[in-house]
Amino acid sequence: MQRFLMIAGTALLAMTAQASAEGDAAKGEKVFKKCAACHAVGEEAKNKVGPQLNGIVDRPWGAIEGYKYSKALIEQGDGKVWDVESLDLYLAKPRDFIKKGKMAFAGLRKDQDRADVIAYLAQFKEDGTTE
Repeated sequence: MQRFLMIAGTALLAMTAQASAEGDAAKGEKVFKKCAACHAVGEEAKNKVGPQLNGIVDRPWGAIEGYKYSKALIEQGDGKVWDVESLDLYLAKPRDFIKKGKMAFAGLRKDQDRADVIAYLAQFKEDGTTE
């Protein structure tokens, strides 16, 4: 049974990664408006209530200078990066992914909304320019 659950979990992660890879950046820009009160992207992006998100895909957790991350994120994030899979899980239910984290947003329920936002964010390089 444990082996079955491991295989099923791996398959689910693979499907999640595939769905996120197929996101629509233009649609993601619209969905990102839900995030814009607390986060920014682009060449002029600054930290707000949440950190700016330039270069977030494959960036180490807690890496933005000058932003005060939650103790929970720092403790749980040692050696981790925000890859597509972790972003998808986090955006679905931030409070479940990082217990006692600072993110107050309830999450994006729709798989496609998360895939689209991740595709939108993925186009921003660390300096805020787009690819």
